[in-house]
Amino acid sequence: MKIGHAHIKVRDLERSTAFYERFLGLSVRERIEGHFVFMSGTDMHHEIALQQVGMGARTPGRFEVGLFHVAFEAPDRPSLARSFKQLIDHGIPVVAVDHRISWAIYFNDPDGNGLEIYCDTRREPDGSELWDGMDRPLVAEQLLAYL
Repeated sequence: MKIGHAHIKVRDLERSTAFYERFLGLSVRERIEGHFVFMSGTDMHHEIALQQVGMGARTPGRFEVGLFHVAFEAPDRPSLARSFKQLIDHGIPVVAVDHRISWAIYFNDPDGNGLEIYCDTRREPDGSELWDGMDRPLVAEQLLAYL
């Protein structure tokens, strides 16, 4: 088995569609007006299904059961750096982390759904094959140096 897609509930379908297009480079593959948008960054029909649940929907708390984030893999550090710059240039709060198995940036979509963009660094000179639970700081200057 493999993961086929993530189904994400959002308040405003158009706002979220524009966010996922702009910051994750996904394209709309199918639209069920006012209800669903199916998006992909590959040749799959969709990796993300956005479902509109309305402006009154509440955001689950940080310590409630549920999905923590959906991760998207960037092909390399320059690609990750471009995503990081685009997010911060648009005022989106981003947390950057060096997991040693990956460099990762974490942020939320407009509804507070957690997202990650990462690049695999296991085979880099400063990387590690396994994550030992310890992270290193990853500062903006380190990422932006790849632009």
